[in-house]
Amino acid sequence: MNVKLSGTSDYKVDVSVICLMYEDSSFDLLNLNKTEEAYLKQSISNKKKIISINQYYRWIFFKIIEKDNKLNENAEKIRRSASDIFQILKEEKVYQIQIINLTENKDWSLSCSEGLLLSQYQFKKYLTKNETNNFELEHIYFYDYNDNDKLKALKELIKAVFFTRDLINEPANVLNSIYLAKQATLLAEQCNLNIKVYNKAEIEELKMGGLLAVNKGSVDPPVFINLEYKPLNAKNNKPYILVGKGITFDSGGLNIKPGDSMDGMKSDMSGAAAVLGILMASASNKIPLHIIGLIPATDNRPGFNAFAPGDIIHMMDGTTVEMLNSDAEGRMILADALHYAKQFDPQLVIDIATLTGSASAAVGRNATVAFVKTDEDIYKKLEEAAFETWERIVRFPLWDDYGEMLKSKIADIKNIGNKYAGAITAAKFLEHFTSYQWIHLDIAGPAFLNEKDSYRGIGGTGVTVRLIYRLFEKL
Repeated sequence: MNVKLSGTSDYKVDVSVICLMYEDSSFDLLNLNKTEEAYLKQSISNKKKIISINQYYRWIFFKIIEKDNKLNENAEKIRRSASDIFQILKEEKVYQIQIINLTENKDWSLSCSEGLLLSQYQFKKYLTKNETNNFELEHIYFYDYNDNDKLKALKELIKAVFFTRDLINEPANVLNSIYLAKQATLLAEQCNLNIKVYNKAEIEELKMGGLLAVNKGSVDPPVFINLEYKPLNAKNNKPYILVGKGITFDSGGLNIKPGDSMDGMKSDMSGAAAVLGILMASASNKIPLHIIGLIPATDNRPGFNAFAPGDIIHMMDGTTVEMLNSDAEGRMILADALHYAKQFDPQLVIDIATLTGSASAAVGRNATVAFVKTDEDIYKKLEEAAFETWERIVRFPLWDDYGEMLKSKIADIKNIGNKYAGAITAAKFLEHFTSYQWIHLDIAGPAFLNEKDSYRGIGGTGVTVRLIYRLFEKL
């Protein structure tokens, strides 16, 4: 992404404009002629939320903001309007745009540019004829805005989202566990992170029984990735730990998925990709926090000596698990990583996973299901970050009686409950392996989209990169 972002005190009369304004804002700066002014006033009167004027040598777009809306609602509407405007800029080959904000909220200029930038994403690596897909903005000017540090931070954050989306969109015949480890290693070199990639023999020494069991059906070995970002000015004595589910393709194993349910299962490593993206953004923008990222990675296939329903799996912490469904594999690899995290005495652990169809069925693509075992102040910050980024969360309960569904007669615990409350019983399974403040984010709904959704695009969305980065800013 090569677009330049710069604040300016000069109004550029030859550059197209996006103007953020209220119904009663003065627009004298734009020097409209009487016909254009009459059209704008009439459009405002007709409650049009986006108004466009083609002056032939440039475009002027007006986004009318409703004062009665909540700040975060308006920020999201601005992002989505900017995405709509981007499509016009792309069609008309408009490479430069200036944002003029006639409201008192300067951050809405950032929301507008965020919508423009995120809408630029394309995964075109495998297109052999992509001449028509090469449009990219060259310059975004921010009139009467001088916080260039915020502009730089925004650009680095968007780069991290794009990096995450690229990983998710890679096909499984390219992105296996080894490829994911290589990308994590390259990221560590780029961002000056510490990294340790455990190979299969080392994973066996660690006795990560869940990860090894899921890997039994695969031709590719498992990996366990440990990344660390530790700046000298870190404000936390105990690390924040991110755990990402790295199932590079999920066939369901011996409990094989029906064909249409297997579509898009290359995205079952969206949690792992998000962890890498969050570390990338945090390091690039020098967030003063000590952060560790843990990624257990393998694919889940029905080959070789694949683990079978009824198998007893010995987990890293010594727990025995009666495995009754091989399509509930994500919790098996995450459980080992959650136990591994205990050695760091963490301040907080957040795991991110496309874990259950139940979560997707409950909230669709519009939100992430959250489970929280932490103090309310941290959850409040997470919820604030969720609405500020519009990567919204819905809190589900972790009541003990849901754990009753996981009781086994022949092992310490089962890996599935009954047909009800699947997202909750999955979270209760993970909770068993925690002993610290912990948040579980089930991103099965919004992680991968089959149809375009404004600036979130199509395919991998990179959900939680902006959310957790914003949380870290607050922390």
